[in-house]
Amino acid sequence: MLTELHIENVAVIKNITLRFTDGFSVLTGETGAGKSIIIDSVSLVCGARSSKEMIRSGEESASVTAVFSQLPAKALEKLAELDIYPDEDGNLYLSRVITDDGKTRARIGGVPIPAGTLKEAGKILLNIHGQHDSQQLLMPEKHIEFLDASAGNDALKKEYGEEYAEMLRLRREIKAESRSESEREYLTSKYTSEIKEIDSARLKPGEEKQLEEKLIRLKNHEKTVRCSREIYGCLEGGDDGGNSASELIKRAREAMKKISDTVPDAEKTLQRMEECLLELKDMAESALSLAGAADVDPAAEIDRIENRLETISRLQRRYGETTEDVLRYREETAAKLAGIQGAQERIKELKTELSAAVKRAAVCADKLSESRKKEAKRLSEEITAELRYLDLGKAEFFVSVTPLESENAVRRFSSNGCDAVEFLITTNPGEPLRPLAKVASGGELSRVMLALKSVLIDCDGVSTLIFDEIDTGVSGKTSQKIGLKLKRLSGKSQVFCVTHSAQIAALGDTHYLIEKSETDGRNETKVRQLGDDERVEELSRIMGGMEITETLRRTAREMLDGAKKLSITSKES
Repeated sequence: MLTELHIENVAVIKNITLRFTDGFSVLTGETGAGKSIIIDSVSLVCGARSSKEMIRSGEESASVTAVFSQLPAKALEKLAELDIYPDEDGNLYLSRVITDDGKTRARIGGVPIPAGTLKEAGKILLNIHGQHDSQQLLMPEKHIEFLDASAGNDALKKEYGEEYAEMLRLRREIKAESRSESEREYLTSKYTSEIKEIDSARLKPGEEKQLEEKLIRLKNHEKTVRCSREIYGCLEGGDDGGNSASELIKRAREAMKKISDTVPDAEKTLQRMEECLLELKDMAESALSLAGAADVDPAAEIDRIENRLETISRLQRRYGETTEDVLRYREETAAKLAGIQGAQERIKELKTELSAAVKRAAVCADKLSESRKKEAKRLSEEITAELRYLDLGKAEFFVSVTPLESENAVRRFSSNGCDAVEFLITTNPGEPLRPLAKVASGGELSRVMLALKSVLIDCDGVSTLIFDEIDTGVSGKTSQKIGLKLKRLSGKSQVFCVTHSAQIAALGDTHYLIEKSETDGRNETKVRQLGDDERVEELSRIMGGMEITETLRRTAREMLDGAKKLSITSKES
């Protein structure tokens, strides 16, 4: 339940802190005193849309903090799904700040959270019902939600939702696979041609670099031949011997041999000369080999390599920056081609899977329909009884559950199953049942909503209910019955009611007065809890307006005494 509410700088509220208990609390005050601001503040801290216009004039920010305690098990389970938990004392703190730049900050338990999460948590903790909320009864698409909540269909809806999601997935995949015949022929021809073109080139990774290096050598062939021969001549000499390095070392060797008998270590020097001759011979042959084979035609080979490089370049321009990219594209294209060629078989498989999924979804939808029809009967009877208690004595309420209109004789599925649910009502005998939206007045809608909440109170797990001027458009006698119904509801949930009805206000366990006064030249809304004598004055004001007589005060005391006796009787029973 809501145990504390702190509001700061919201509209004409400067700074107030309210502490609440369980039971039935009423809030009254003159028109314009600021009752709607209290409701707007509670809505704000529970995730409603914010606006910087809500900030009190002259202030930089506004804030609302709410504390919830003694939360029921069902609410705790739903909060846990959002990863939200009360503190060790069982308290849950919600806060919302609006700044003058239009930005907001939301926290739960001091931890920053998205506004969407705050809104989800707010729905679990608290319900606010006013004339706007009663308008949901005019939207048939909302009726199925009320019915499912009453029937406790969460598990069945989850089971159906999984099968419905699988149906949609399979239908999307079939659509994606089901290309037109002309498109399949075009893609098959395109992919086949591309694969053939790449395969015919017989590409090899790294080939391009090797060819470019070879091309550079071939373009410098004449220079290489000339220089290699020159190197050979210097090292080994030509046909006439000449003064080559080898010839000079040979001469040196012969001279060394002549003095080998008299020079120490001559043999070692001779050995080194022999090794040098061998090395020079090897170097000379290597240099000569740089010229290449004698029968090679450099121009023809250059032509061949350039043509090959152009082929590789053309493929790279079309299919990838490198040879590796081109080969990768080829593999991907082959996979696409295989996919197209196997598409018909895949479509056949998918349709078989879809048929099975539709059957499973139908079974789940049938379970939902059965549960809804059973609950619709019970709900119709109970709401009819509640409406008759609330002075709609001839009313008949009926929850209609019918199959969704079929499409070409094929069963129609929606995210909510295969049912159309709508609330029907007649308030006058002899008249047929008609859609609620076409029959009920504002006052009747408020009573239907109250009747619905009376029936659903054990289903939603919400511990706090706020009713905003639910007595609008009803008589004094009916107001008292609404008050009695709210008081009974407060035995199961904490109930607040903003009201202009003395009959309802008298039944409150706690009475808060919302009043506006001038402070330092500015209007300011304040809220205070009333004692018994103050309640008499406030009830008298509500009944009599500006002039409060002793007769009104006496009537007010009688109303309060009657409400207290009712409370004692309820506790004893």
